[in-house]
Amino acid sequence: MTGVRTLTYFIAATIDGFVAGPGGNDPTGAGGFWPLTDDYIQFLAQEYPETLPAAGREALGVSAQGTRFDTVLEGRRSYELGLAAGVRDAYPHLRHLVFSTTLESVSDPVELVRHDPVERVRALKTEPGKGLWLVGGGSLASTLRSEIDQLIVKLSPVTIGTGVPLWGAEATFELSTWTRADVTPLPGGTTVLHYERAQAE
Repeated sequence: MTGVRTLTYFIAATIDGFVAGPGGNDPTGAGGFWPLTDDYIQFLAQEYPETLPAAGREALGVSAQGTRFDTVLEGRRSYELGLAAGVRDAYPHLRHLVFSTTLESVSDPVELVRHDPVERVRALKTEPGKGLWLVGGGSLASTLRSEIDQLIVKLSPVTIGTGVPLWGAEATFELSTWTRADVTPLPGGTTVLHYERAQAE
């Protein structure tokens, strides 16, 4: 694949716009609130197999590399959730970058990025390869808002009232216009909303 790569924020969110609960824990993990229905899992396995963590891929017998992403970008808090669960690299089948100014090191082959995330993403976009997937969290997404080309929200039929919002708690007002590219309603209640950044006239 040639040309400029795209950055996609591919994220699960509640109807009221939260990507995690107040403690920032993984909503799909143990004790999480996200409804992991069979149809939702099968949708990911078929359409976005590269976004499944290694343990999930193994459990489902998924070996497909996928056609959309070959690189995953993650913030410190999201990465540390995996570390707390004993997972040093949830996505060994992808190039894995963690953005943090406080972490001293990460486990190989994960790459630690300590400088400007926007600068790093702009450089990544010029390299050959498939798309870039921003897995979270909200703070990193807020920092990279200007660089996000696609927004794919797996909208869960739940509300939680408070938690970590889509763009993180520190996001400032910034109007962005998006064009709806696709809508996929799943039988279990999740709706996958695919938006692309509107082109400036």
